[in-house]
Parts: sequence; C-alpha cells; structure tokens
Amino acid sequence: KPAEKEAATPMMAQYLDIKAGYPDALLFYRMGDFYELFFDDAVAAAAALDITLTHRGKHLGAAVPMCGVPFHASEGYLQRLIRAGFKVAICEQMEEPSEAKKRGSKAVVRRDVVRLVTAGTLSEDALLEARRNNFLAALSCLGTDERPEWALAWLDMSTGEFFVRPTAPDGLVALLARLAPGELLLPDTAIMARRLVDDMVAPPLVGTVEALDSTAALDVLGQEFGADAVSPLRDARSLCVAAGQALAYVRATQFDSALCLRPPQTERDLALMAVDAASLANLEILRTQSGETKGSLLDAVDMSVTAAGGRAMAARLAAPLAEKHAIEARLDAVGFLRDGSALRGALRDALKALPDMARALTRLAMQRGGPRDCLALGQGLTGAAHIARALAEQPDLPPALADMRTALAVEADAMTALANTLAQALIDQPPLLARDGGFVADDYDAALDAARRLRDESRRVIAGLQNRYGEETEIKALKIKYNGVLVYHIDVPAAHGDRLMNPPFNEVFIHRQTLANAVRFSTKELAELAGEISRAGETALALELDIFDRLREAILAVRPAIEARSEALASLDVTAALAELAVQHDWHRPQLFDDTRFHIEAGRHPVVEAALRANDNKPFIANDCALDGGVNGGVNGRTDGGHDKAGDAPRLTLLTGPNMAGKSTFLRQNALLAILAQMGSFVPAAKAEIGIVDRVFSRVGAADDLARGRSTFMVEMVETATILQQATPRSLVILDEIGRGTATFDGLSIAWACVEYLHDVTACRTLFATHYHELTALAERLDGLSNASMRVREHAGNLVFLHEVGFGAADRSYGIHVAELAGLPTQVTARARHVLQQLEENDAAGQKGAAALDGLPLFAEQPVAAKQTDALRDAMAGLDPDRLSPREALDWLYRLRALSDKQD
Repeated sequence: KPAEKEAATPMMAQYLDIKAGYPDALLFYRMGDFYELFFDDAVAAAAALDITLTHRGKHLGAAVPMCGVPFHASEGYLQRLIRAGFKVAICEQMEEPSEAKKRGSKAVVRRDVVRLVTAGTLSEDALLEARRNNFLAALSCLGTDERPEWALAWLDMSTGEFFVRPTAPDGLVALLARLAPGELLLPDTAIMARRLVDDMVAPPLVGTVEALDSTAALDVLGQEFGADAVSPLRDARSLCVAAGQALAYVRATQFDSALCLRPPQTERDLALMAVDAASLANLEILRTQSGETKGSLLDAVDMSVTAAGGRAMAARLAAPLAEKHAIEARLDAVGFLRDGSALRGALRDALKALPDMARALTRLAMQRGGPRDCLALGQGLTGAAHIARALAEQPDLPPALADMRTALAVEADAMTALANTLAQALIDQPPLLARDGGFVADDYDAALDAARRLRDESRRVIAGLQNRYGEETEIKALKIKYNGVLVYHIDVPAAHGDRLMNPPFNEVFIHRQTLANAVRFSTKELAELAGEISRAGETALALELDIFDRLREAILAVRPAIEARSEALASLDVTAALAELAVQHDWHRPQLFDDTRFHIEAGRHPVVEAALRANDNKPFIANDCALDGGVNGGVNGRTDGGHDKAGDAPRLTLLTGPNMAGKSTFLRQNALLAILAQMGSFVPAAKAEIGIVDRVFSRVGAADDLARGRSTFMVEMVETATILQQATPRSLVILDEIGRGTATFDGLSIAWACVEYLHDVTACRTLFATHYHELTALAERLDGLSNASMRVREHAGNLVFLHEVGFGAADRSYGIHVAELAGLPTQVTARARHVLQQLEENDAAGQKGAAALDGLPLFAEQPVAAKQTDALRDAMAGLDPDRLSPREALDWLYRLRALSDKQD
C-alpha cells in the first residue's frame, strides 16, 4: 500500500513493490549470499522448512518477521516448498553493489523477479524425480454443458514433451490419473471441471487462469513453434486453446528464458487402451494404494537401466496400446532381443553408462545448464554412436529396432564431430556451474592457457614473496593470505604487529587492519601483484565462459538430432529391459487377435510372483482363465469348464470361494496380463491369446472417501456405475464382492442385477468374484456365464488354501475357518459355528427372516469358561525381585523351573 511504502526504508520499499506483483507466491529476495523472506512469507516458509524465524528492524511500528536460506543450497529448500504446494518467485540482484553505490551512498541494488517456480515448471535435477515425468497440464472447456468440447494439453518442461488430446468430462479424471501432473491449469469459467477434479481421490495441484480464445492461443503457439508446426491445430479450437494455455503459463513463469519444447503432438483416442482412475489405483499399476512405487506393477517389471527408460516404461504401462499392428511391432522387437542374448547384454551394458540427455539438453536450452550437462551430452552422443554401430551389424532387425537404429544415425557426422569437440574441451570432472571456472581442458585454447600461466605464475611469485618478507622481517609466522575484502594481504601474529609498524619496516609495510590475534598489512609490490593475478584470473574465467557459450550453441544447433537419439535410446532401454524380464522369469509372447477372446494358460500375477521370489524363492500357483465376449453358450455344455476355440468360453465367469484363497489375486492378475500384453511386453503365462481390449475396469477391494462424504459402499457403487455405463463388448471387467457393503438382501439384489446387465447388455469379458452363492444359480439360465471357485482342502480340522481355480461353484465360504486363522478367540469361533449350524437348519426348514432366529439365544447370557489355575503364574505373582538376595533369586529360579515341569 502507498502508506506502507512511504513509511518503509528504501530496501523495504523495493521489497514491497516487487512482492505486490506476486501476492500468491513466496518471494525469495536475494541479499548477498542468501535468499531472504519477510512478513507472512517468512512465517509460512519457516513453518514449512522448519527453520528459525527471526525479526529484522521495524515496519509501521512492528518487528518484521524474517527468515532466509543460503543461495548455494537453495534448491533443497525450493524442493520442499514446491512439494508443500507453494509457488516461489525468485528475485535476483540485477547489478553489483558497486554499481548501486555510483548512484549514491543510500542507493538500493536493483532487483527483479527472474523466474516463478511452480510444481509444473521444474527443470533442475535436484527438484525432479529422475524416473518420473513432471507434467504441467492445462484444460480448455469450450462448447456448452450439454455439448462440451474439452481438451487437455500436457508438457514436461524438463524433457520437451508436449501433447494434446480431446477429452470428455467422464474421461478427464482417468486421463489426469494416468498423467499425475504436478500442476493443472483450469480456466476460471470451468466450474464443472473444478468439481470433477476436486472429487478425485488424489487431485493435482490446481491453478486458475484466465481463459484464452483460439486466436490468442494460436498466436502464442505460432510465436514459439512457427505457423507450419501448429497448423494441424488451427481447425481444432479446443486443442489449440489447451496447448496455448499451457505454453502461455510456461512463458509467464520462465520470463525471458529460452524453452526446449517440441511442437504439440495430438494423442489419438483409439490408439490407447483406456484405464480409468479407479482401476489404475485398484490394480496398483504405477503406485500402490499407499502411494509407494515399491510393490506396484511398475516396480515388478521395470528393469530399465536409464532414467529416460524408466519414464518411458511408466508411460507405456499407464497407457497401453489398442492397435494390434503397433503392439506386434513392439513385441517383435522384444522377441528379437530376447533371443539375442549377446546383443541384449551388450546393449544394456552400453545403456547403463548413458546420462539423461533430454533433461541435460533442456537445462542448456534454458540457460540453466553447466559444464556437466555439456560433458553428459558428449558422453551420450558417443554412447549412442556405439549402440548404433552394434545395431547396424545385425541383419534382419524388426521394424521397431530398425527405426531406433535410424534415429541413432541422424546427422551421424555432425554428432561425432560435436562429441569429439566436447571430449577435447572439457575435463573429466567439471564443476556444476560455469561461473566456477576450471572446466576447460588444458591445450584446448591457446589464449586460455596463456591467461592461466600468468595467473599461476603470479601465485608462485606470491609464495616467493612470502618467504622473502619472512626472512627480511625475521617473522617466521608471516603469511600472505586472501579474503574478499582485503584481497591479498600480509598477516602476522598480534605480538609482531608493532615491529612492522615501526621503522624501518613501516616504510614498506602499510597497516590495514588490527584484529584480536593478528595484524594485517599490505605493500605496494603485493598490491601490484594482486592486480595482475586478479586480471589474469578474470581473463581466464571470461575466456572459459566464452568457450562454454560456444559449446552450448553448438549443442543447440543440432537439438532435433539429439532429441531423436534421446527418444530412441529410451525406447531401446525399455525394449531390452522387457526382453531381459522375459528371459529371467520365463515370460512368453502373447498372441493378439481382433476378436474378443481372452484365453490364458498357467497365468501368474507378476507382482505377487516377484514378492514370493524374493521371499525364499517360493513358487506361484499358476491358473488358467478363459473368457470370450462372443460366446454362444457353449461353455455350459462342457463339464470341465474348458474351451477349444474363440467363442467356446464364457463371457462372464462367476468366482466363488473363501477369503484368503486368492480370488482377488486371480482377478487382478488377468487384468494385469492384458495391460502387459498391450503395452508390448511378454507375459507371465505359458500361453496367452488376447483379443484387443479397449478398456480395463477394476472394482477390487474396499475403501472409503470420508473426506468427500462417501462411505465404502458409496465408493463401491460409484465405481460400479462407471463400469456399467462405460464398458463395451471389447472391454475387460473384474469385479470383486459387489454389494457386500449393505444389507444382505439389498447387496444380493444389486449383485444379481449387475451380473445380468454385464451378461445381457454390456456383453463384455468379465470376472466376477462373490460370496453370494445364490448367484451361481444364474449359470442355469445365462448361456454365457460359467461358475468357477478357488479350491481348498480340509486336513485335520484345518483349512488348506490350494490357490487353484477349478470349474464349478464353491460349496461354502469357510468364513469361520478364516476367522480362526486371523486369531479370533476360540470362544467366539465356537459360538459362531453354533449360530451358523442353527441358521442353516432353520433355512433348510424353510424359515426366513425373523423366524430363522428362533431357538437362537443370541442375547442370552453366554457361559464363561472356568478360569484355569496357573501355579507358575501364581508363584511369580508373589515375588518381589527388588527384595531378593542373589542366593534367594537362584533358589526361586529352581522352584519356578520345577513348577513349570510339573505344569507341563
């Protein structure tokens, strides 16, 4: 406010003026070697970072809250603030303090914001996860509520990826769950979209922006990429607006920094298998339901050896393909490397040594990179050339690998020349920042070598000067030191200070500073030498910075070729990793079809199998699965539940059996097999015949969402409704325990109706697990429904889970057996058996409802087992260890042992 600025000091007035432009961000205000925060920013940052909150001076009569972080360690603090949901405006000193002093003794150093750091616009390695993309997403909402035209654009500023696709309101949440953007931009008019995002279980950080029109969006895109590059979006208004909105936001946060983004690519709807948000979470594809990567499908299958390969692996798992020819191309490449062990091993060894070229290139393009990024790109180009030669020696490469080889050979001569230049110019272990100097190799630049010799020779002269001064003054402790204030100076202990301040030495030594334990001097000779050293050092650093700029420009001049190599290497890493996975764990190539079959022989759950393998290498019990959406009722004519061909299997299998027997594992494993097959991987099964799946739906497990007012049953019904409304005959649906969250007859009725709808209306391939044994009777009238059950065996009164799926319905649920395994008191399980027996007898007699409870003293006082005496426990209860002598304690030990033997 004007009154506040008038009452402020010049520095605080400058701070308030800059802060006014960024009210929703924390302002990192550069003061020397620190970023300082004031007022409410300081209070919020101190709490989030757990650092000390201090006060500096007063403003309007009150102490000013203040905290700060060191400039050289700011990235770690930035990371914590961004993860806590803050935006941070970086305010730098735009001139040296000496320049400000020329304007007057009270002049304030000119400062300005150079960057706005947000969750979706990160580029530094320290702020990013190496094996995960960090997307900024932007939604456009055109059309009307009745006929919406929505599109989502997303970009990763650290890798240059930029995509856009149309979406519908019912598909937005699934798309966001797949991308997991660090930040989502919504137009200020998108009320319906805001509601959908707020209802997500794990919503992204949302920012509101003013909506662009299509003309303004096209202008923004054209200025960045050129009119030709964005012409495909000219007639797609919603796509154009979404992409323009994302780019405009990046431009607004990065100010004048150059970007390293590729023109936006349109992602086609029909090219990908759809996996909705609930299924992505239920199947734990990228993360477990607790949010951890460990224990997920990605964790079990990711054998990639590079960061870029890890990101590509996650992207393929989250969005499997839905076009047969594209999937087959990936499988051909995996199969080729699976069979070629020598080539596969050589490629993986070469890939291990490669850096993250995409992110290094982006940092250099945005002028945030350093010598290490240049060195990394040189090493990456050399490694890429080596891999290209290895692939060139292979005859009959499948098309996908041939395409990778071609990408690795783009502008080969220019890439080789650049790699050689970088190797010659840089030392093996350069500093992180170019301003630190010392990164250019000797003998690369003659002028730099000369400046370094002058600088280094001057330092040797200083060492000789120190020895001479020490001999002349007879002060052995005399040292020539350096600091930022006095530069080079002579330092002697305080006891010798008077000697140099008196004749004859005072004519040579000029007193500069007296400290408690030392006195500091200078000489005309030392000052002249210090000037030479300073000039030589400045000259050397200026020459190095000029060389760095030339190297950076040479790299950016061939940016498209480097990007092509980076993408090819990531794809090659994924392909080789999947081939290695298939070899190590005996995975087989799936056979894909354009019909609706789903036939699995000896299928295994990849995550559970990995866990068993890590736990004493225990075997996983494999199971078959046969489904077909085009069934004509043939399954019920067989007594073994088998199948001979497509169309001879059920479209819906009803799975019964006890808890803990493996129903959920069986359901999940088949959904995961479909996802693995269509992302281009071999699968953990002896044989897999899969008709292309357009959507996978999973409703497994129980979870509530109390923060949004949803009970477990409500969440279950919402997810089930999504499945029934969106599944098609080409979908794969797995459902577990539908209707169990409400009253028995209500739940049974809902489950019954859902089975009929999935069978008769949707006609999709479905695995439906239930404890409602009444549903098994549907097999008598639904031609496409078959019963299956988890096999168990009772041995010596104990329940043994075989983890095998057999044909036919289970005879009972064995719930009390499972309760015993869980550790319920014997008195409770015995009572439960009695109640169960009475209920079954009453049911057999035709008694329903309240009549079924006749004869059950449910509320009568239950007999309590007589308390057993325990001589050993009673004897110990009378002991007071603190009053026993050592001899008495020994005697008691013998008595207690005797009581124990007797009691046994």
